[in-house]
Amino acid sequence: MLTVPPAFAEATVVREGDAGSTWIGELPALVEEFLERWSCTVSGPPAHGSVGVVLPVVRADGSDAVLKLSFPLAVNAAEPVVLTAWNGDGAARLLDRADDRYAMLLERLSPLGDEVPDPFTAVGRLARRLAVPAPPGLPSLAERALQWVDEVPAHAARLGNPLGRKVVDAAVANAREMAADDPAVLVHGDLHFGNLLRRDGDLTAVDPNGFVGDPAYDFLPLLRGEWYARPPDVERAIAEFADAAEVDRERVRRWAQARAAESALWSRDLGEPSWVTDVVDAIAGDLA
Repeated sequence: MLTVPPAFAEATVVREGDAGSTWIGELPALVEEFLERWSCTVSGPPAHGSVGVVLPVVRADGSDAVLKLSFPLAVNAAEPVVLTAWNGDGAARLLDRADDRYAMLLERLSPLGDEVPDPFTAVGRLARRLAVPAPPGLPSLAERALQWVDEVPAHAARLGNPLGRKVVDAAVANAREMAADDPAVLVHGDLHFGNLLRRDGDLTAVDPNGFVGDPAYDFLPLLRGEWYARPPDVERAIAEFADAAEVDRERVRRWAQARAAESALWSRDLGEPSWVTDVVDAIAGDLA
C-alpha cells in the first residue's frame, strides 16, 4: 500500500482544498487499482512533482516502467495526448493510459546525470525534434499571448507596477507580435533540465504541458534554470538555442521577455522566494 509522501499530500491539500484532501485519501487505492489493471509490481519508493506521483514498477514481462498518477486538473489532460503524438521520439514512451483517471504507464528512463555540455544547443536540438504536427484540441500559444496583452498590464497594476512601465510595455508588444504569426507545431511548454531524463544517453523529455504554437516559446524555462546557477551570456544563449531549434532568434527573445514578465508577476502572487522572482525580473528587464 502506497504511503503518500507527506510534503506532496500537504501541498496538494493547501492548493486544492477539500478536493485535494479527498484525492489524497483515495490515492493508495488508486495505485492498487492500476497496479492490478496493468499487471505491475512496485519496485521502489515513490517520487513526486507538484501535481502527481510516480512509482517505479516492473511489468509482468519483467520490463521496467513507471506508474504516474496526476491530480485531475484540466492542465494535466494534454500530457497523454502529447506523448502519444511523439510516440517515444525525443520523449518518454507512453505504454498505457487511462485518461479519465489521469493515470499513465510510462517507460522508465535513466537520470540526467552529469552537467550537459552546451545546454542551449542540446535542448534546442531536442525542441526541434519535438516540433511535430500538433494533434487537435491542444491549447494555443497564440491565444495565450493574446491573453497576456490584456492581463499583464492589469496584473502589474494590481501589484503596484513592480516591473516598471518599460518592461510591461515591451511584454505587451512582444505578446501581440508573437500571437500574430505563431507556427502550428507541438510544443512541450516547460522544457528545462528538471523535465529531462536520458534514454541510451540521449536527452528525453518528460512532463509536457502541451501547446500548439512556436518552439521558440520553450527557451525561457531553460534560461531561467541556468540563471539560478550563474547568469549566462543571454545573447549567446538565444543564438545557440535558436540555431539548434531552427527558429528565429528574435522570436526566442520576444517570447522569453513576455513570458518572463508574466512569470514575474505570478511569482509575486504565489509568494515564491525572492531569488526566484529576482531571476524572472532580471530576464524580463534585460530583454525589454
